[in-house]
This record gives sequence, C-alpha cells and structure tokens, in this order.
Amino acid sequence: MRIAITGVAGFLGSHLADKYLAAGHEIVGIDNLIGGYRSNVPKEVDFREIDLLNLEDTRTALSNVEIVVHAACTAYEGLSVFSPSLVVANTMQATTNVMSASVFNKIRKVIFMSSMARYGTQEKLPFTEEMRPEPQDPYGIAKFGSEMIVRNMAEVHGLKYVILVPHNIIGSRQKYDDPYRNVASIMINRMLQGKQPIIYGNGEQRRCFSFINDVIDPLSIATFSTKAESRTINIGPDEEFVTINALAEEIASILDFKLDPIYMPGRPQEVVDANCSADLARELLGYRTKVNLRDGLVELAEWIIASGAKPFDYHLPLEIVTDATPKTWSEKIM
Repeated sequence: MRIAITGVAGFLGSHLADKYLAAGHEIVGIDNLIGGYRSNVPKEVDFREIDLLNLEDTRTALSNVEIVVHAACTAYEGLSVFSPSLVVANTMQATTNVMSASVFNKIRKVIFMSSMARYGTQEKLPFTEEMRPEPQDPYGIAKFGSEMIVRNMAEVHGLKYVILVPHNIIGSRQKYDDPYRNVASIMINRMLQGKQPIIYGNGEQRRCFSFINDVIDPLSIATFSTKAESRTINIGPDEEFVTINALAEEIASILDFKLDPIYMPGRPQEVVDANCSADLARELLGYRTKVNLRDGLVELAEWIIASGAKPFDYHLPLEIVTDATPKTWSEKIM
C-alpha cells in the first residue's frame, strides 16, 4: 500500500516508516522538522518538507495515498501551558487539515496518534479507554479535540479510522536536546554532561515508560486490523509504574553517576499519577511488553552516548512568561 506518515522525521514516525517499509509498503513522509531530525527519515521515504497548517500543501502531499498515519504534533504537554497558541495550532488545526485533505483525496483509513494527556486526572488507575477524558492542559485538550474531529469527519465522510494512545515512549532517535519534553532523554543528556538531573516538584509523580520496539508492532497491526477500526486503544505497558525519582536513580545507576537531583517548583497542571491499561491492546493487537524499563533505558543511553551529548536547544518560543513559568525554560538554564 501507499501510506502517508505525518511527523515522519520524529521519533515515532521514523520508526513506523521503517516498519512499513520492511513490510513492502510505499511511504510518503511529511514533516516540517520542528520536533524531529531530517536524518531520522529513511532514505526510501518519499519525503515532503511541508507544514500541515498549509491546507493546499497537505492536500497535494496526500494525493494517491490509501492510508494516513497522523503522528505529527507539537507534543509538548507542559509547554502548552505557556505556549498554547503554538501547541494547539500544531495539534488540533494540523489534525483538522489532515482530515480535510484526507476526505478531499478519498483516503481509505486514518490512524490518529493521540496522547495519554487526554485522560487528565482520574479517580481510578490505570486509565481505561471507556473513561471520560478530563484533559487539564491545552495540549491534552487539543489532543482530545483532535480525536473528536477525526471521529466526526470520518463518520460523516465515510473514512475508516483508529485512535491510538501511545505514551512515554523511549528509544533511539528521540530528540534528546529538547528541554521541554522527554524526561528520560533529558536526564541522560544532562548526566553525560556532568550535570545533575532536574526534577519538577517532589519527584513522586508516577509514570510507565514504553520502549519503542514494543510500541511499533501493535501500532502496525492496528493500521491494517479491522478489529481496531472505530476504536480508541491505549498502546504501552501498565507494569513498572515508577516515580520520577526512581527513574533518575535507575538512569544514574546505568551511567554510574553520583546522583543529587536539583528540585524545581512543580509545573502547573501536571498530572501526578498517569498509568494506562494495556488490556484492550493485549486483546485486539496482541500487545505485550518485551523490554523492561532498565533494558530500555540502557538502549536509550547507549544511543545518546554514541550520538554525543548536546547542549539543549530552546527551539520553540514561550508565549507566556510569568512567575509560574519554569525557570529552566524562561532563563534557559537546562
């Protein structure tokens, strides 16, 4: 099949391209390179450097395509509180344009990558797909709004769709010089420069982390499975629910680094405990966790070491600077 991947230069999109190419599919890749590296894009991809906010360019790029995998997004949950216009436009408006262009080009199916930010804070853990989303920051709101756009437009215009919820993915090709996201990569990059990791709040926030290889297989199956159609499915582990403090300790152990974290004030609207159930993915997509947290962190660290530690690149503007804005961002002290 001829498959279009938006966000193909990003961490997730580039790995998906590898998976589809290995299966013999033809890939059209779309990216504006805000959050990814051109070097991530496999050479076999028909690459289009365009901005999804340009509807005409998006229409052209999606011509003669059967399936669209929409992975492009400014996936910055914490930053969205302080740069809401940037994040919401490059999430919800970009998704609206992808759907409009998909209808225009008579695309058969759209696979939309959502976020666990859709859930916000819930009364029970883990988060299950039937829970009512309660997003609590502009990014989460835009992601859930994008889901509604996908569902509405697909149903009205006769497209098949799947909404997938990958979360906290780690592995090679992650943008580790990004000061706004990817906590494990940020910690590794800092420790390799002899700097202590920065932890917001008390570090007792809990998360699960997905190794990229464990995520790619079920995502690929969902692309072609009829069982996944019209469904919202969490993709990622629900085991090894760890605190950010424990994550820092694990990384320090791997790097043989003497740990003494720097604690900064908590970020507004950050969810304390976020853990998504993988039961539906196990049932419909054969999901299982093959790589445990430590082994995934080892592979991530080895890749960053091989690539070389980098200074952090403050590549996105802050729209709102107040006393609540993390000083790591407003004063560029990451």
